[in-house]
Amino acid sequence: MIIMNEQQIMDMYGMDDAIPDVEATLRSLAGGKIDNPLRTVIGFPERSASVLYMPCADLEEGIAANKTVTIFPENPKTNGLPTTQGVVLVTDATDGRHLAMLNASYLTRLRTGAMSGLATDRLARKDSSVLCVIGTGGMAFEQVLGVLAVRNIREILLVNPTRSKAEAFGERLRREGRISAEAKVKIIDDVNEAVKRADIINCATRSEKPVFDGEATRPGTHVNGVGSYLPHMREVDETFIRRCSKIIADDLHGVKEEAGELIHAERSGAWSFNDLHGELVHLVTCQVRGREKDEEITFFKCVGAAYYDLAVAKGVYRKAEAGGHGVQVEV
Repeated sequence: MIIMNEQQIMDMYGMDDAIPDVEATLRSLAGGKIDNPLRTVIGFPERSASVLYMPCADLEEGIAANKTVTIFPENPKTNGLPTTQGVVLVTDATDGRHLAMLNASYLTRLRTGAMSGLATDRLARKDSSVLCVIGTGGMAFEQVLGVLAVRNIREILLVNPTRSKAEAFGERLRREGRISAEAKVKIIDDVNEAVKRADIINCATRSEKPVFDGEATRPGTHVNGVGSYLPHMREVDETFIRRCSKIIADDLHGVKEEAGELIHAERSGAWSFNDLHGELVHLVTCQVRGREKDEEITFFKCVGAAYYDLAVAKGVYRKAEAGGHGVQVEV
C-alpha cells in the first residue's frame, strides 16, 4: 500500500492533473460505469460533530475509493486540531487489495477547484478577465487555480472580513507563480463594488446569509458557489437566483439535501429544483448547453459527491505508482 501525506500529494499532483481526471470520471458516470452509494453520516451531538463515509467505485476500471471525513467544530478551541480531517482509501475492486491511503484535505480542495474550472470553462464568457474572490479561507486557493486554468485572468479582486488574510492570500498567489506578472491583485473592502466589476465570482465562505447583493451582479457574470454546504447556509440571495439564466449543480441529490440557498429559494417559491439547468456531468457531456449569450448570468453550485473524490484519488494513485512516490508499507 502507498501512503501519502498532504505535502507529498501536493508535490506531484496539481490542477493540470485534476481537471482531466474529474472530466474523465464524469464521462464514466454518464456511461453508467460509476457506482455511487449514498454517504453514511454518524453524528456525535455532544460534540456537535460528525463522521462521514463516502464510498464510490469505477466498475469499468475495477477501482474503488472511500473517503472518511471527520468534522469536529470544537477542535480549534479545545485541542488545536483542524475542524475537518480526512483520508481516502483506494482499493483494487478486482482482487480486494488496498492500494493507497491518501490525505484527503488537499485532494478535497483540489477536486472542488477542478469542478469549478470545468463549470467555468463552459459557463463563463470566453473574454472573462476579472475574477472576484469572496472568502480567502481554506477552500479558496484551489478555486482560483481552477479558474486560472481555463480563463486568462488579468485582475483578481479579493474580499475577506479580515484584511490581513486577504493580503496573505494575494501574496501566496504571487509567491507560488500562479498568475502572470501583468495580472493585478487588489483587496476590496466593499463586496458589491467588487461584484460589479467582476466577470467571474468565486464564493468560498460558510456564511449563513448572502455575501453580496444579487442586483450588483452584471449581465454576463458567472458565479461559482462552493462554500455553503448545509441547509441553513446561504452565499447568494434570491434576487441573484431569479436573475440566473442557467444554474448547474455538481450533484442533484447533494444540492437538494445541502445547498441552503437553493433549498431556501424553493421553499419561498422564488425558484424550483425543476428549474435546474442540469448537473455538471450533463454540462461536460453536452447533454445540456453551456453559455449561449453574452448577457446570461450563470451559477455553479457545488456541495460535493464521492465520485469527484474517486476521480482525483485514482489519479494520485496511478501517478504515485508510476513515479515511485509516497511510502510503501505492507498491510
